[in-house]
Amino acid sequence: MSTAETVSLEDLMEVGKIVSAHGIRGEMRVHPSTDFPERFEKKGVRWLLRPGQAEAEIVKLTKGYFQDGKGLYVIQLQSVTDRNGAEALRGCTILVKKDDRPELDEGEFHVSDLVGLEVYMQASQDLLGTVTNVLFAGNDLLEVAIEGRKEPALIPFVEAIVPVVDLPNRRIEITPPPGLI
Repeated sequence: MSTAETVSLEDLMEVGKIVSAHGIRGEMRVHPSTDFPERFEKKGVRWLLRPGQAEAEIVKLTKGYFQDGKGLYVIQLQSVTDRNGAEALRGCTILVKKDDRPELDEGEFHVSDLVGLEVYMQASQDLLGTVTNVLFAGNDLLEVAIEGRKEPALIPFVEAIVPVVDLPNRRIEITPPPGLI
């Protein structure tokens, strides 16, 4: 793997995590954290962040495809040619440059823009908590840390429950049904 181009982690965003090897020729399965298949299907430069490392290394994606029924992508990196090499990358994060973000349609958001937003109850304007993650499970779920609770709240990211996403003011307003929170 080459380190010809050094890029700061602040300039990169996660698009997936390697979860296992696939076969014996160095392919690996990736759990996506993006809705853009081209991140795994289009050949080109990506970055790899190993667990515990502070600097990402440049890698070249040579092929990739969606694995139907599994919700995973199978990818091949140029420098990985066998199962042992693929297994050694389990737990690594696949990254792309933030400025390489696809254009979104109205009502679509990048996960990295949602994490860190404050969540307010729309009716009372009371602060509920902060978005800590977005989980992909059929409908996307906002994981919201709430002061005084051990477990985060999972809020379906659908317009009926999350009618306001105000990126410039870094806030979300929700109208949860009774019993959700």
